[in-house]
Amino acid sequence: MPTALIIGASRGIGREFARQYKAAGWRVIATAQKPEDLADLTVHGCEALPLDVNNLNDCAGLAWRLDDEKIDVAILNAGIFGSRTNGLQSPQQEEFDQVMHTNVLAAMRILPLVLPMVENASGKLAVLSSRMGSIALRENNVAWLYRASKAALNSVLKDASLSTRKATCIAFHPGWVQTDMGGAGAEISVDVSVAGMREVIANSSRAQNGQFLNCDGSPLAW
Repeated sequence: MPTALIIGASRGIGREFARQYKAAGWRVIATAQKPEDLADLTVHGCEALPLDVNNLNDCAGLAWRLDDEKIDVAILNAGIFGSRTNGLQSPQQEEFDQVMHTNVLAAMRILPLVLPMVENASGKLAVLSSRMGSIALRENNVAWLYRASKAALNSVLKDASLSTRKATCIAFHPGWVQTDMGGAGAEISVDVSVAGMREVIANSSRAQNGQFLNCDGSPLAW
């Protein structure tokens, strides 16, 4: 039975990844912060692990809990948006720290711990980025703090891809998805987005290592 690890599975895209992999017969290890979210994941057959990605001890504890695991697919989904600014509005220090710690520092802590487990299975590792993080494709400066954090996450993923000869590391734009973050007026439903990314992951090989992809598998410029 293949194993999927979903970091940040309490809601939205992460929860849907957990649901779909479980429905496909996978063993699913999923993390969340709140007890009620952990209980819900357990009810749905997942191995639920408590994790605050901004807590260094929690991250170290995750590595201890998963020691010697072989992870076929790892998804780093945890992330926050921050304020929807327009123009060059300087962020408050507290918000800057919260967004950058959650979207970037957490990845820099977790990926070095998880990547060896993915390598053990010659598996796939994906981070949930955003087209908003692309510099080449940028057409406006809405939510520039979020954009900066996703551009930095892309850099982290690229470096991870250069650190492995066995795993396949991908940064995904999930599309404009109907989640709490994307809003009800977004273009695609969460189940369609996740199904697309799962298909891309399943069909990917080392040729896709270090790429930035749309949820349908089409390449995106950094």
